Order: sequence, then C-alpha cells, then structure tokens
Amino acid sequence: MSAATSPPGPDPMESPAPATRTIPGAVERPTDAERLARATISLVVEPGDVRCLGLTRELGGEAFLEVLGEHPELRAEFRAAAGRLATVDAERVLEQSARRGIRFVVPGDAEWPVSLGDLAGAGVLQDRGEVPVGLWVRGPLRLDTLAPSVAVVGSRASTTYGDQVASDLAALVGAAGRPVVSGAAYGIDYAAHRGALSADAPTVAVLACGADRVYPQEHRDLLRHLSDNYAVISEAPPGSSPFQIRFLARNRIIAALSRGTVVVEAAVRSGALHTAAWADRLHRVVMATPGPLTSPASEGVNLLLRNGGAALVMGAEDVLELLGASGHDLSPVRRGRERPRDRLTVRARQVLDAVPAAVPAPTRSIALVAGLSEPEVERLLVGMSQDGFVERVPSGWRLGEAGR
Repeated sequence: MSAATSPPGPDPMESPAPATRTIPGAVERPTDAERLARATISLVVEPGDVRCLGLTRELGGEAFLEVLGEHPELRAEFRAAAGRLATVDAERVLEQSARRGIRFVVPGDAEWPVSLGDLAGAGVLQDRGEVPVGLWVRGPLRLDTLAPSVAVVGSRASTTYGDQVASDLAALVGAAGRPVVSGAAYGIDYAAHRGALSADAPTVAVLACGADRVYPQEHRDLLRHLSDNYAVISEAPPGSSPFQIRFLARNRIIAALSRGTVVVEAAVRSGALHTAAWADRLHRVVMATPGPLTSPASEGVNLLLRNGGAALVMGAEDVLELLGASGHDLSPVRRGRERPRDRLTVRARQVLDAVPAAVPAPTRSIALVAGLSEPEVERLLVGMSQDGFVERVPSGWRLGEAGR
C-alpha cells in the first residue's frame, strides 16, 4: 500500500483514549449463554462459596460449569454443586422470575454495581466471600444508583433508644441524597428502612433468602413496599430459605454495596459486627453510635468503638462528613447554649461570681472575695451594670437579671 493510500495515523491533537479499567468480577456484555450459566451456578452453589465464586470470576460462568461437569472430584464443593446440576432448570427459573418482576443482574450489565468487585480482594470471613455470580433483584430501583449509599445495621433486639437513633439517622442521611441499605430484619434494620421512607429516600433490603420470600413475616408490608418502589436484593435464587450461613454471606453484600456502614446497637455476638468487619476489609468507612454502658444491646458496639474499629458518630451530620469529599458536608461544631455572661472578660466574670444574688454587698467586700483591687472592681461593676449583669442599690451591689 502506497503512502497516498495508507490509513492516516493518529491525530497528534487528539487526546489518547483512556485506558479501560478492569473491574474484578466483571465480564463485558454478558451473552445469554453466560447469563444462563451464572443463573445455573446461583442455583447449585451456596452464596459466598469462596472457591466456586472465585473460579467463576476468573474463568467465567460457562467455563466453570465445564469444570463442574468434567472434574467434580477436585473439591467437595464441586461435587455437591455438580450433584445438583441435573435437578435445576435455570432457563425456566429465569423466565418464571421475570414474570414475577425479578431480574437477574450479573457482572457486565450496565446496572451491575461495580463496588461489588472489591470483594475479589477482601479475603474470607467465616468461610464466606468473593464476588457474587449475580444478584436477584425485585423492584424498579437500579443497582448502579446505590454508589453513594449508607448501610445502617444493628441489633434485632433493639431498644427504643436504638430504634430512634437508627430511624432519625437514616431519615437525615436519606434526605441528603444517600440511599439507605439494610437487611429488613427486626430491630435496627426495620427502623432504618422506616426512617429512610419517612424522608421519601431510596432504601433497599438485602435478604438472606430469595427475593420472592417474605422474611420475617411481620415485615410483609415493608418488603412489598420496597419491591414496588425501590428494590429487594438477594444473592440466593428465588425460593431460597433464610439459612444461617446465608446471613453470613448476605452481610458482605450489604457492606460492599455501601460507601460506609453505621452500626447502631449491637450485642457482643452480633451479625451487625460481622457486617462492620466486612466493611473494614473492603476499606469502607465503619461508623458506630455509642449506647448506654448498662445496655447489653450496646455492649458490642461500645467495644467496637473502644477498640478503634469504628468512628464514633453522634448523628447524620457526622456520617455525611465522614463520607463526603474533604472539606465538604462538614458537621457543625457542637457547643453548649451561650449565656450572656459568656461575652464578659475573664476578670469581669471573676467579679460577677463574687457579687451576691440577694443581699447587696459593698464594692470593698466584693473586691476582697474576687481577689482584685477595689478600683478595678468598681470600674468593672459600673460597666456590667449598664448591661444588666449587676445593679447598685443604697447598700451596695447585687446581681441583675442578666447575671443570674
């Protein structure tokens, strides 16, 4: 090809194309076959199974299914998953789920929350971890809008104090434009969702059971409202029961979806502390509200604060400051109520403290009590009388209305 017909080189005036960022756990534009493979894995592998999920992330869903089919003897987890393959029909589950308003979001989808990719390097807690193969979502809220969200978690056996703190905090954080993520459990989770809803703020529930299940039953109305207006999310496929190990897997999703996690009340043994541990591993901001020293419901969260595992927050303003950009959303300086005498100089307050409230005293007596010279005390008393701090009567000086 001659120089005249050669394709033009790059324009030196053009900026080079930005490098593509590789997101852990992501696949580019998942094909229908890849989505079906990941749905199959979701049906046969327990949420948070580190080895199965890790290989799916590294190899892709289709390739990992081949491993299950050809080499199930490599791992006990592989044998268990391979044994279930013949019993599931992922295509039928996807179709039935879609009819019920449940979509299966996988890495590479435009809606996929890229923050979940951080789980690839977050290690293992209680034998759970890794990037999920996908999430089952019920509700209109897109998951990629959760980037600035805050997780609010805590004790199921919460107190009135904890419920109020969680509800108020979630309402104010939500009103500031940050979605609230929690687990729809009893206690603090419920209060957090309720608080966000009171501010008409987005809030999503991450469940340990299928997104089509109602757990706990008493929260049926809440879950229905979330699925109609926001989102109910689960790593476990539809129909799954809320086993204990799935709560352990669920906690990492709550932490990974959020910019920071706030613990409001937690006993020494608490799932909320497990969520906080995941947030710490993911280099998210871990925050906690202190509770009464006499309350068992706050013993765990108080220990977390004492050990330096969380930043102490006293309200939504502190949360917004910790999560905001440097110099933005600064929490107001908390000060006690200002009194009129706070405007006085130290020596004037020293004199004012020596003035009797009821029985008047001469300048000489006041100077003796204040430990200052009589001329200086006289001058200060005259000045303070003009502002109503003291008043002069025939027998001496006494406190005025402003000085009481």
